[in-house]
Amino acid sequence: MLDARFMRVLLRRANLRRAFPDRFSERLTGATVLAVGRRAKYLHLPLSTGDVLVMHLGMSGDFRVERIDDEAAPIVPPGLHDHVVFEMSSGCAVTFNDPRRFGTMDLLTPHPDGRHATVPGLGPEPLSDDFDAAALAQACARRKAPLKNTLLDQRVVAGLGNIYVVEALHRAGLSPRRRSSTIATPSGKPRPTATKLTQAIKAVLRRAVERQLAPSYRASRFQVYDREGEACPTGGCDGTIRRIVQAGRSTFYCPACQR
Repeated sequence: MLDARFMRVLLRRANLRRAFPDRFSERLTGATVLAVGRRAKYLHLPLSTGDVLVMHLGMSGDFRVERIDDEAAPIVPPGLHDHVVFEMSSGCAVTFNDPRRFGTMDLLTPHPDGRHATVPGLGPEPLSDDFDAAALAQACARRKAPLKNTLLDQRVVAGLGNIYVVEALHRAGLSPRRRSSTIATPSGKPRPTATKLTQAIKAVLRRAVERQLAPSYRASRFQVYDREGEACPTGGCDGTIRRIVQAGRSTFYCPACQR
């Protein structure tokens, strides 16, 4: 899609998780994709019109790319869950398939003062320099919610999901039930636990990125997630992994070594 124009945009239904923006197909047609990036869990495509196409895969969404300018290339007939088709000047059709329809597509317009449009309300990227112990402590200060819940708040840190929050809390030795404000001083300065947690978040994410292509990655990537009843992998700990539910999501942790 990079540097290609939208030749035609086909919507096979009126909505995904939400309705498409007004004149969605019309506003995209003829626009060129200037960049393909990511902000948190959103795909972020600035366009030559000044708009930004923002897409979220949801739980089950993905894209299929096919050549449509090659007569020898087989064309896959539209499937039941093929909801959006982007026909590009590059000769490709990019089809969004989403069985559960949890995905979203939106068009953001530039700010009146000329600033570039971006996804609103998101905190710093977890692997960026902006996310450190000081930033995390400031966000957690005076919060009564459990630490697990706070870390899932995209306004605190962008793009961090349930599984890697569980893994990071275990690596840091911190209980998911711990009150969020306990990692900060009353004035919002970081305690050692805030430093330990930010380091654990970055380490868990980097490890996941590095190992995602390994053949055994899916079987070995998690230390505690989905391992209820197994022995804690922390050296010297004789605890057992327990599962609880927080904010409707499964949490796996070791009550012996996570305090």
